[in-house]
Amino acid sequence: MTIKRLHVGPRMSQVVIHGDTVYLAGQVALNAPGASIADQTKDILATIDKLLGEAGTDKSKLLAAELWVTDMRNFAEMNEVWDAWVDPANPPVRACVEARLAATQFDVEVMVTAAL
Repeated sequence: MTIKRLHVGPRMSQVVIHGDTVYLAGQVALNAPGASIADQTKDILATIDKLLGEAGTDKSKLLAAELWVTDMRNFAEMNEVWDAWVDPANPPVRACVEARLAATQFDVEVMVTAAL
């Protein structure tokens, strides 16, 4: 089975396609660092939509999502954006934990896996 990688860098690929499964690297709000968690989440989800599209799939085919937030007090604000974005007919399995992220200007990181 072939493996296809998109947006390959020295440390990681942003997208890996193996068989009928698409794996995205953890995404942060590169266009909204330091913004509210709602704005960061919107930016991340727009990036995820773009990357899934490049891979030939979309959010209706999400299998799993992992979310990290720096402060659970922002959980409801982040979820409001997530709930408006996720396909209600096809929600993925999901985990969300509080964690310190690698860069302090980011308050949320999201990683997803989807089917083709």
